Amino acid sequence: MKRYIAIAVCVAGSLATAASPGLAQQKVVQFDLVPNPKFVGCLGVQGGPEPTAKVTVIRGKLNDTLFLEARHLRPNLGFDLFTVQKSPFLANGSADPAFVPNDFGMAWYQSDLQADGNGRADVEIKTILLDQTFGFDQDASLPPTNTFHLGFWFNNPKDAAGCHFDVTHPTPFNGEHQAGPLAMISLPVADTTLGPLCTNPNSNGTCNP
Repeated sequence: MKRYIAIAVCVAGSLATAASPGLAQQKVVQFDLVPNPKFVGCLGVQGGPEPTAKVTVIRGKLNDTLFLEARHLRPNLGFDLFTVQKSPFLANGSADPAFVPNDFGMAWYQSDLQADGNGRADVEIKTILLDQTFGFDQDASLPPTNTFHLGFWFNNPKDAAGCHFDVTHPTPFNGEHQAGPLAMISLPVADTTLGPLCTNPNSNGTCNP
């Protein structure tokens, strides 16, 4: 997958260079996800490297393509990938003191993610991502709300039980709404405080689609 991503990034970079000045959008976005410190002991292998997850998003005409490469996970764990409104961390990776526990705001289910026997997990999705991803619900009086962060959750609550997760209080982050805790998530961009899926921020803290 890395070779394919490298080729795609080169092509997208060429398109960005060829675009007219002032009209070019950022064609490729790359960022890392960070482990949730509370559950990193259940996410990776004891005594092994800390889990990592690298994300590349390539802008398309009708939708965007996201590649996620996670490494050093505990073998054979299952996860659920979401775009969400909020991250529990600040741009420097420290905990956000204003974050309300488990309040990730609008959440949008994107894909399952499965680690293999070597602790590697790769996924590719095509959907609306850069600058425009959002949800709304008129019945609930919820206006259009962007989901510029990316994260994944333990699919099975029992996989995080060894890290003091209360399996009798699962989270809604899987198809059965019986998931475990947050495993890894993106950090806000320091200059904007928005998630990395916004590449064209406005000065008022919103994103220009």
